[in-house]
Amino acid sequence: MNLAKIAVLGGGPGGLYAARLLKLRHPDADVTVYEQSSPDTTFGFGVGLASRTQRNLRDADAASLEAIVAAAYSHEMSMQVGEDVVRIAHGDLLAIARTQLLAILQDQAQRAGVTLAFGERRVAADLNADLVIAADGINSATRGSDPRFGAHLTTGTGLYLWCGTDFALPSAIFVPSTTEHGTFVAHAYPYSTDRSTFLIETDEATWRRAGFDVSTAETDQAGSDMTSLRYLQSAFADTLAGHGLIGNRTRWMRFRTVRCDRWSVDNVVLLGDAAHTAHYSIGSGTKLAMEDAIALDAALRDSDSIADALASYEQTRRPAVDHLQQIARRSELWWESFPQRMDLAVDRLMVSYMTRSGKVGLDRFLDSAPEVAWAGVTSYAGVADDAARPDDVTQWVLAQPVEHPRGSYPARQAPADLRDDPETVVHHVDSDSAWDAAADALVAAAGTDAVAWLDGAPDRESVLTRLDVAERIVLGTDALVVVEIPSSCLADAAAGLVSGRTHLVALTADADTEAEGAVRAVASSV
Repeated sequence: MNLAKIAVLGGGPGGLYAARLLKLRHPDADVTVYEQSSPDTTFGFGVGLASRTQRNLRDADAASLEAIVAAAYSHEMSMQVGEDVVRIAHGDLLAIARTQLLAILQDQAQRAGVTLAFGERRVAADLNADLVIAADGINSATRGSDPRFGAHLTTGTGLYLWCGTDFALPSAIFVPSTTEHGTFVAHAYPYSTDRSTFLIETDEATWRRAGFDVSTAETDQAGSDMTSLRYLQSAFADTLAGHGLIGNRTRWMRFRTVRCDRWSVDNVVLLGDAAHTAHYSIGSGTKLAMEDAIALDAALRDSDSIADALASYEQTRRPAVDHLQQIARRSELWWESFPQRMDLAVDRLMVSYMTRSGKVGLDRFLDSAPEVAWAGVTSYAGVADDAARPDDVTQWVLAQPVEHPRGSYPARQAPADLRDDPETVVHHVDSDSAWDAAADALVAAAGTDAVAWLDGAPDRESVLTRLDVAERIVLGTDALVVVEIPSSCLADAAAGLVSGRTHLVALTADADTEAEGAVRAVASSV
């Protein structure tokens, strides 16, 4: 396809990366990036790059990735509750200052022959170009000016703010701090030898009790909420090790999830946050935007027309984005309800964190971080950390006994006749979310149950929702909780048990009889 002129609206990572890739692919094309701010204007602190993202960027443009890696900072990951700390060695976790990332991508774009026009605010309708790429962020004027994109925005209930500090943490850390007003949770990580990002979140009730509704209202758009920063600096004093918190237009926000019915109209295509967002706890907007750029470049390479290319781009890329948004929503809700899990042993809390969205299963966690994952499993089972790891951990987990005020059970597979017990109440879970109004009503109703038995559709997403609803009942009531799970989701059952999301599971009628037999065989041997 012959492209003479390509215009990119927005000089963030996604726009710059798309411009470079397309200029390399179409060297004779005039590719221009229009950015309304100056080259060094940016908000935020560090940007994280996971190993899979690094692989994707390397395959698309090794030179850019090598420049980024050379300037990036490697770190590990940890979780701390009180004095208890769990660490995971992840040598492939990288972070880089957002300002540095932008400088690298600006340089790489110019090296390819892209024109960078800073301090210029343009709109798609005024641009005479074969292709207009709108990478103009979550507040996209392009998306907002044309209803044909069919934009839908939803807002989370939790509140968060971004800030930083002037030293490198020894690792990325997830750490809660409970004050007189409630619990705050920090997601923090180093991104250079003398800087770390601090993202801190809390629930609305805690936010109001601390007076941050007032301080937020009194903070102008160009400033930072210094009242909140001083408070949080004190709350996380141990983690900060005597250092202060740094603001950069830092104020409390609620996460906004963007979805669009379509990503292109005529020759204008949305990219990155302009088209979609996913909660920061599962992956950065930078990752999504740069991977969008890779997909758009491939679609243009393999298509005969702009229309075909944009249709192919969306058809190819949307399933991955939809999936990421789905698991990101689960992660968002897990973090919003984090304070309820503070009584869980930190080893099991790490398992709960890693398996919270269904993206990582217990088996995968055991393979990638065997010592940490096995510590969580043995904590769940009440056995010594040095216990021999069985060949089939999933079956071993299901075979562990449990004591509950409702009774003692030799294994975590519910007895077949428990469903018909007069004290058992069967609840059908058909919600899309464990936190919608229907789920709220179900949890409230289960408060009076002796045994709350949850059934529903056999697909995995429904199973994960049932486990999340079950966790709410476990944490908020005295009921014995049972979740029906098909054999295809036994790994999710094991993760749910170790994470404390349910007391028992029930293999459904279509479960593999061999799997049922294996659980009973293991149960009889322990």
